[in-house]
Amino acid sequence: MSDASADRDPQLQIRERLLGLVERILGKPGTARVLPLDVRLSELGMTSVAMVHLMLAVEVEFGITIPQSDINPENFRSVMSVEALVQRLLAPTP
Repeated sequence: MSDASADRDPQLQIRERLLGLVERILGKPGTARVLPLDVRLSELGMTSVAMVHLMLAVEVEFGITIPQSDINPENFRSVMSVEALVQRLLAPTP
């Protein structure tokens, strides 16, 4: 018997985990509405302090260290940009 979560698309798993982090940090866990993936996090109410919390939560959630050079506004602009960063950092290095 296989685990259903193991059979799902890894990109979708990353997105769902990120959405959960963003919802918790914004104080809206299990929100009824779907958070838009491409809207600026600041437009959703994410403050600079909350952004630092998100960065740290992403590191813990995915077991990664975000290099200093990647800690910039463009990588944390939206759920999509954070997702792209996480995918890049999780990708196997040649």
